[in-house]
Amino acid sequence: MPQKRWDKSKLPSRHVTVGPGRAPHRSYYYAMGLAEDEIAQPFVGVATCWNEAAPCNIALSRQAQSVKKGVNEAGGTPREFTTITVTDGIAMGHQGMKSSLVSRECIADSVELTVRGHCYDALVGLAGCDKSLPGMMMAMLRLNVPSVFMYGGSILPGRFKDRDVTVVDVFEAVGQHAAGNMSDADLHELECVACPSAGACGGQFTANTMAMVSEAIGLALPGSAGAPAPYEDRDRWAVESGRAVMALVERNLRPRDIVTRAALENAAVVVGATGGSTNAGLHLPAMAAEAGIRFTMDDVVAIMRRTPYIADLKPGGKYVALDVHKVGGIPVILKALLDGGLLHGDCQTVTGRTLAENLKEVVFPTDQDVVYPVSRPISRTGGVVGLKGNLAPEGAIVKIAGLHKLRFEGTALCFDSEEEAFEAVQNRAYKAGDVIVIRYEGPKGGPGMREMLSTTGAIYGQGMGEQVALITDGRFSGATRGFCIGHVGPEAAVGGPIALLRNGDPIVIDAETGTIDVQLPEAELAQRRAAWQPRGTDYNSGAIWKFAQLVGPAYLGATTQGGGTAETHCYADI
Repeated sequence: MPQKRWDKSKLPSRHVTVGPGRAPHRSYYYAMGLAEDEIAQPFVGVATCWNEAAPCNIALSRQAQSVKKGVNEAGGTPREFTTITVTDGIAMGHQGMKSSLVSRECIADSVELTVRGHCYDALVGLAGCDKSLPGMMMAMLRLNVPSVFMYGGSILPGRFKDRDVTVVDVFEAVGQHAAGNMSDADLHELECVACPSAGACGGQFTANTMAMVSEAIGLALPGSAGAPAPYEDRDRWAVESGRAVMALVERNLRPRDIVTRAALENAAVVVGATGGSTNAGLHLPAMAAEAGIRFTMDDVVAIMRRTPYIADLKPGGKYVALDVHKVGGIPVILKALLDGGLLHGDCQTVTGRTLAENLKEVVFPTDQDVVYPVSRPISRTGGVVGLKGNLAPEGAIVKIAGLHKLRFEGTALCFDSEEEAFEAVQNRAYKAGDVIVIRYEGPKGGPGMREMLSTTGAIYGQGMGEQVALITDGRFSGATRGFCIGHVGPEAAVGGPIALLRNGDPIVIDAETGTIDVQLPEAELAQRRAAWQPRGTDYNSGAIWKFAQLVGPAYLGATTQGGGTAETHCYADI
């Protein structure tokens, strides 16, 4: 078959491959074994978050090789590179979690710099752990070269005492053990079997939530996010992703052509319908900002509030990602939502077809109870809702999937760090009716906006999950369950109302009406505000300090740069 001749006159790689002046650059490619015809082809960056930090990422290197095969077969020249990840399951519950959200920005920045520095024409990004998915998609939108995203796949469920378990069961077992309700032997057995394979956490936590977003928003091939990481089927999807990106190069179809406001609305619908992670309220606005679209947490939660909850997934339900794959994968969920009139079917996708065209042949299976039709939902309200009030003027977010009551009245029990709160929980130094407040953990104040799964898991393990509420200007893991309100803004570090709370203050949280208030006169709050002083931090240099200087508020995505609206040029057009 004759080799296709590519016109590089409008491709970024012309700056490193075309003309006599680029002879030194081409000599580097010869040094790496490329032939002249390979240098004349489009260069495709194949970016992965492969590392040995956790099972989420360990399979990505293998999948990248399959992506490269697909790129080669379609007439492109793949150039593999890696970026970092910070894996929340290991960073959780200590100072390491301050690195987590910062890593999202670092991933986007490092992919951008690699592509810019080497003038790649297109990008396939593979990611497995929580912040790496939005980080990779943010880079695609920022660069705006033809791009395909691919999820590395979920972990297989573990088995303990004849039931499926995930890592969340281990976090909650820590609380059971501390309460004397689990033996040392059982805790050890559980930790040994909970995570039996490569892949990201198996429930509808942040990784699987953002994997569903990748298909719903149109940046991933339909069906590509479903197969668990160990399945060889993932290699087939990787090859197809490599081929697909070359088709996008031919058509010059770019991420910002795909990720429109309507596509972002589709993504928010999927999060609400599946009881997804509250972190989507952070990541969707950040992705939108890269495309120059204002799509705030308010927009996300308004959509999720009116979206029915149709997927019975952990932590609020009983099934895991493998079960979704068995009944047909994410396209089944999208088909149910499209047939229910909840998605914009005319949104463009990386297949070159619309979302509705992609789903045309999908048949919703009726012989299963993992995913319900929109006409018969688990509940009429989405699994995640927003809250506002005098305690959170910029908003807050709570996952209500699986909650039995949507209103909580209690009194504040205040802690100025997660460590203080976790110690109190371990020592049972709290009681039913408390609203546990963890503050100075926001984007600036943490710095880094830590997740609180260790604390919430311990509370549930002690059997107190329905008897207390927890509010924070930090975040919660997608695996968190219970009346746990995160992203409270403005954060304590900038003098937000959460900084003014004192032990015993009466607080009312109502997820039905979407309100969160401290029952105090405005005059009292004003007096406390006048007396409030900013707190210092031990993070006065390095990457976390830099993040704190640049980061914006949570309701806008906690981003560290101006995004698409601030651009005077787009990389793809250099």
